[in-house]
Amino acid sequence: MDKRNSFDLKPEHNRVFSASEVDAILDEDLKRFRAGVAKLCPGPTTSKQFDAMVSFAFNVGLGSLQKSTIRMKHNRGEYSDAADEFLKWTKAGGKILPGLVKRRNDERAMYLS
Repeated sequence: MDKRNSFDLKPEHNRVFSASEVDAILDEDLKRFRAGVAKLCPGPTTSKQFDAMVSFAFNVGLGSLQKSTIRMKHNRGEYSDAADEFLKWTKAGGKILPGLVKRRNDERAMYLS
């Protein structure tokens, strides 16, 4: 019986990755998140709004974007209100984290630019 859990490294992954390998992995991840945002937010979207939502989804997951008020307000065309919703996603483990505050402010600014 295999006692590894899903978080264990596979033997072939227990090594140093080159910068180009890391870039390729990131590109594949971003393709998935871009496709997800495009599916969840099919209406009119500027490139900056799209990029902000991809950043958000990359951090919190597509499921969280799907259930979010950000998405609902964006899809209704309530862009200013959608932007403000980013600022509600600053907690992890019930605590406000400065890094998340900065990230959400940056995403909000990008969304509005």
